[in-house]
Amino acid sequence: MEIELTPEQDTFVHLGIAEGRFRDEQEAVKAALKLWEVRERVRVELMAALEIGEAELDAGEGTEYSTETILSLVDAVKTRGRAKLTAR
Repeated sequence: MEIELTPEQDTFVHLGIAEGRFRDEQEAVKAALKLWEVRERVRVELMAALEIGEAELDAGEGTEYSTETILSLVDAVKTRGRAKLTAR
């Protein structure tokens, strides 16, 4: 496979090689593709979770939140976080 990079992309790849992050262009492209693959997996998982959530809402299984309940959740998270920090 042959690809053409923009001049900016080419400079970016060669900078990564010069700084020792990659041995060559092929390694840089493989690293970029690996990141893309991870991002796509996360995107697919998120879309699946959203579909499940929408189905649950459609089935009446959702929870309604108000400003007060959201603030209560925020306080609970802060309290748990502070407790974990002081337990260290």
